[in-house]
Amino acid sequence: KQKVDIQKLFADKNYEGKYLKVSAPMVRYSKLEFRTLLRKNDVDLCFTPMIMADSFCQSDNARQNEFTTNMDDSPLIVQFASKTSRDILVATEMVYNYCDGVDLNCGCPQKWAVTSGYGCAMLKEPSLLCDIVQTLKRNMPNSFSISLKLRLLQKDTKSTIDLCRQLEKTGVTFLTVHGRTPWQKSSEPADMEAIAEIKKSLQIPLIANGDVKTLQNANDIYDLTKCDGVMAARGLLSNPTLFTGSPSTTRECIQDWVDLGYNVQDRITFMCFHHHLTFMMEKFMRKKQRQLFNNFTQKQQVYDFLESEFDITPSACKVLENLECSYDNNLYLRRSNEYNDICKTTNRNGKFFDEFCNLNCDSNSDDCLDNLDIMGSSIFNMN
Repeated sequence: KQKVDIQKLFADKNYEGKYLKVSAPMVRYSKLEFRTLLRKNDVDLCFTPMIMADSFCQSDNARQNEFTTNMDDSPLIVQFASKTSRDILVATEMVYNYCDGVDLNCGCPQKWAVTSGYGCAMLKEPSLLCDIVQTLKRNMPNSFSISLKLRLLQKDTKSTIDLCRQLEKTGVTFLTVHGRTPWQKSSEPADMEAIAEIKKSLQIPLIANGDVKTLQNANDIYDLTKCDGVMAARGLLSNPTLFTGSPSTTRECIQDWVDLGYNVQDRITFMCFHHHLTFMMEKFMRKKQRQLFNNFTQKQQVYDFLESEFDITPSACKVLENLECSYDNNLYLRRSNEYNDICKTTNRNGKFFDEFCNLNCDSNSDDCLDNLDIMGSSIFNMN
């Protein structure tokens, strides 16, 4: 795939007096097909779902299941969860040919992630975060984007600013800050004033994340924070046309999603296809319609329902074939041997590579939603 320079992407938008419209990494949801839909609706930059770097390095099944792309899937940031420089470096080397940058998840507040040392738990180890960025910067081309997504550390903002400045010194391309602390609930408002203070303290691009449900929300956040980008998550699930200014999902967007699901066939699971429609169409359905829709288990049931209730039928459309991504399966072993040799000979006393001397290499395939509490297949709120 042809590379997009993410730094230039920010610079061009800044020159135009605009901000990047960004789709958040959402486990189970920001897959290739949904990214395709978003790109048709004014999203400038897409993230993949969060991928466990250790599993991705060691398992071909994990790679095939967790990452798909095509020639039009650009610009693209692949987000990894990793607590070692080795794992994320190998994972990055594997996806380098198919994306424009990688992002380290330091914002997932889910209990399993924090307990396992991922997500928000990474914020307690700034030296490790800096080491990860430095390791990636040493091994990847300068034009390849290296970024982190994090949350506010505490409400006085100073500690978050200090961490962001540390990361800036390592050469990180950009940062994304979610305007809540790890322990705040999604019902509490995001602190955009804190993000504005962080932006004033940095020279690198900053993306603001939190409480974006409409284009006006995004514009207001940009006006307040002067951030270089605004990221949406829940808002885009409910309304993929959010960044076009439409107050709700357009009929054309629903038609596009139905056509995509119909034409890619088994490349998108029924659950994913069905879930996205429930988000997009909840405002259009009566309670009885939602109850009926919740119980569907096959695409044909969805097609029949949409035709009878909304006069929407699937039609043929052109869809690109997925790229056949090839990976060096020996890369992880080679990097492990390199790191073990460094561990045995270094006098750095833990700096950079010593943390890998006693690694627990058990894979962890759990998912983490980026502050999204959506599980199961029947997801309409029937209250």
